[in-house]
Amino acid sequence: MLKKQVDPESWLQEHGDYLFRYALSRLHHEEIAADMVQETLLAAWRGHARFKGDSTLRTWLVGIMKHKIIDHIRKEIRNRKINHELENDPTSSSFAENGAWQHAPSAWVDNPESRCDDLQFRLVLQQCLEHLPKKQRQVFEMRELAGDDTSTICKACDITSTHLHVLMHRARLALQICLQKHWFGGSNSS
Repeated sequence: MLKKQVDPESWLQEHGDYLFRYALSRLHHEEIAADMVQETLLAAWRGHARFKGDSTLRTWLVGIMKHKIIDHIRKEIRNRKINHELENDPTSSSFAENGAWQHAPSAWVDNPESRCDDLQFRLVLQQCLEHLPKKQRQVFEMRELAGDDTSTICKACDITSTHLHVLMHRARLALQICLQKHWFGGSNSS
């Protein structure tokens, strides 16, 4: 009897169609449902020693599949969030998929710090800031304009210091591109 329980081929023959229909009813995609069946049977084979027989084999397999489906959905949600953030990130169009610059920004001739006293420059900077995603703008203003330290910003924004550095990097890149386009590269520069 134990030998039959650890035979994935018999599991597939006896329960494969049911598992496939179960996954398909939740995921609505045949290829992904088939992958879930494979992942379920593989996980069951790897963890067969934990199956004590307190439930039917099918119930145990469905339990494993539920976890696999949940993991798949969580991964999809994370990927969607990342893709959404990338689509809304003003710097994403500046980089190729491998992370290299599409078109590297040119070096500024002026000293950007000397421009901070210029009212027109501050208006352009404010407009560039308004185009940043909310969280990037918030951390940039707290760090660069208000002078807040890392721990204060992280607590106020409920983010890690690593996330803060990523947001600051993206904000600086986006501002550099925006200022290059609307100030330093335009007719306003002297």
